[in-house]
Amino acid sequence: MSKSVRRQILQLEREQARAINRGELPGALRMFDRGFVGFSSTRHKRICGLSALRKTFQYYLKRSPKMTYHIERPHVDFSGSTAIATFYWTVGLGRGRKIHGRGTHVFSEHGKSWRVVHEHFSRAH
Repeated sequence: MSKSVRRQILQLEREQARAINRGELPGALRMFDRGFVGFSSTRHKRICGLSALRKTFQYYLKRSPKMTYHIERPHVDFSGSTAIATFYWTVGLGRGRKIHGRGTHVFSEHGKSWRVVHEHFSRAH
């Protein structure tokens, strides 16, 4: 895949992090496909669809209104019309509390845009 597509995927990741840090749910959800399925690092249940993902983000923001989210060392691989972004993440919960982990976003190409169809987050132990 071209470097421009890799840059596009990384830009989507950065935009999502900024939206989460502003508490802006529409921006946080923008890169996800309607049929999204994923797993959270803190909740056991599978997350299916944008409505469930919205509720998950609302849950986190309500529990920690000053939450921050950052990704580090992102890496993007491609296979046909699928891109896989892996990264290390840090969530700040306020009062100096932080959680660290690893994440994967599986993107599917939709015309000229890319959407996350699957996400998996794991806490570092």
